Amino acid sequence: MAKRERASALAGGEAGMARRTGMFVQGLLGLSDPPDLRGRIRLHTLSLTRWVAVVGQLFTVLFVHYSLGIALPVEWLLPAIALSALINLALMVTLRAATRLPERAALWLFAYDILQLGYLLALTGGLRNPFAVLVAVPLMLGAATLGLGSTVLLSLLAVATVTFLALVPSPLPWFGVGLPLPGLYVAAVWAGLTMASILIAAYAWRVAEETRRMTDALGAAQMALAREQEMSALGALATAAAHELGSPLATILITAKEMLNELEDDDPLRAETQVLLEQTLRCRTILAGIGRHRDHAEHAPFVRAPLSGILREIAEPYARPGIALEVTSRIAEGLSEPTLVPTPEFRHALGNLLNNGLEFAESRLQVLIEHDYREVRVMIRDDGPGFAPEVLEWLGEPYLSTRRDDGGLGLGVFIATTLLARTGAALHVENARDGAVVTLRWPNEAWRRSFEGKMT
Repeated sequence: MAKRERASALAGGEAGMARRTGMFVQGLLGLSDPPDLRGRIRLHTLSLTRWVAVVGQLFTVLFVHYSLGIALPVEWLLPAIALSALINLALMVTLRAATRLPERAALWLFAYDILQLGYLLALTGGLRNPFAVLVAVPLMLGAATLGLGSTVLLSLLAVATVTFLALVPSPLPWFGVGLPLPGLYVAAVWAGLTMASILIAAYAWRVAEETRRMTDALGAAQMALAREQEMSALGALATAAAHELGSPLATILITAKEMLNELEDDDPLRAETQVLLEQTLRCRTILAGIGRHRDHAEHAPFVRAPLSGILREIAEPYARPGIALEVTSRIAEGLSEPTLVPTPEFRHALGNLLNNGLEFAESRLQVLIEHDYREVRVMIRDDGPGFAPEVLEWLGEPYLSTRRDDGGLGLGVFIATTLLARTGAALHVENARDGAVVTLRWPNEAWRRSFEGKMT
């Protein structure tokens, strides 16, 4: 019993020390406040990676010193490894595994990893140690999760650490005595590690940044589609409300007419009753208009319309005075113009493209529909200035815009491309002699699969 109590007290003391260390580390890293949900890396992911590093360092030191018989200063190496383990354990004890670390906290932890590895290398041969290449590992992990400024700081720290190890002589521990290596070799290792650190950091940050931008842009595309669907749902609710309100308003109208007929001309209530009757008639007129729209809205999902008519309808809200919209069709012999039931994705994507064309056109926007035995094509051509040469090659990428000063986010073409790709369409953009041309192509099979029904 006494042994068990002593063991429990010892375990409690270790947990308490880890908790106190965790609180201290949280203060240094600025984690005292609630965790930032916008953090890019979870504590669990970072802790797992750092445990692998701790175990690898400990195994390497013990194996080289005791199994290979190469003398290492273990009394200086083991405390540094133990400190990393203690910091990792402390963070795991005091924070939830799902906690997302803010950028500053992650930067400090990656910086510590570089400095801790530099300390171990300084005692075991510096750049002569073959494990010196591991300096690039925390730098690569940091570049994949941190912003540009933090990545630059981390790169400078890694280069400074490598430079320090190159300038401070440290013989590589070997059997009996240290293994001397030429200074030229050390200089070559320094140059290689420096270039590798910079290239790895730049590449990792660039790939991660493109992934983040693409993820954010896809989220914006989903929000745009959800907004279209919500508008459709609101229309359905409005028409349902119009239907339900029809009967009560009819009752109010009859009652108001009977009251008006029974009241004398000089009765003070006659004026109020007249107002009530007029407002009731106005409500009935409004509901009748909604009812007509409701009949159209109810049947619209089941009515296939020609593509030209749908494109005119989509472009109508974006019409500009003085800009003519011309929609023409060129159909192969034996075929007819494609018809479809437009989906919210189709409406939003084509709305983006037609809006852009009408906004930049100087006098007219031409839409040509072509249908042959291979594909359906829609060409949107304006007579405006065309796309800027510096963005033409990158059109379709997210957050690419020449109108950021006007509040543009550069997501219109990206959202259109993303939504139309789901229907099997390919989008091509080019500049013509007198404007810009956007071409959409659907193979016939993709058109049938996406918009249902067979084309004739």
